[in-house]
Amino acid sequence: MITILKSETADTRTCDFAKVSKPRLKASSYQHISDVQEALGWFRKQIFTAAENHDLDKITNIDDFHADFLTGFKQTGWWDNHRKITRHHLLQEDGVPKDVNLIDVLEMIADCVMAGMARSGSVYPLEISPDVLMKAFNNTADLLKSQVVVKEAI
Repeated sequence: MITILKSETADTRTCDFAKVSKPRLKASSYQHISDVQEALGWFRKQIFTAAENHDLDKITNIDDFHADFLTGFKQTGWWDNHRKITRHHLLQEDGVPKDVNLIDVLEMIADCVMAGMARSGSVYPLEISPDVLMKAFNNTADLLKSQVVVKEAI
């Protein structure tokens, strides 16, 4: 969880701005900067977790992966399951999790670019649905909000 202090003095929508001193505004601004750094640090941890877990089933289930691979993926048992248990195959409808988020989008971009560049030297066009992007955007905001606890300032 990310714990932040309530601050109503750095935004003209939430305070009587004519009564906020310059030192108070500066202190509130420092607080806001710190809060954003906490949020971005939380995102960094989520991205790190996605990186650590990327495509682990290619290793832990190598037999089934190899079996599908040997058929040129005409056999798709492993591949079908892979899209269900990973979060980054957003170009296939059945690869989009209900709670898709921007971390998943970043993982997908990293996956496609790294695979394309390493395998063929180019990246095929990445055409993600605008609906998926908006859902990921909104879910990411909701995910971050679910991690924030606001305490009264003393």
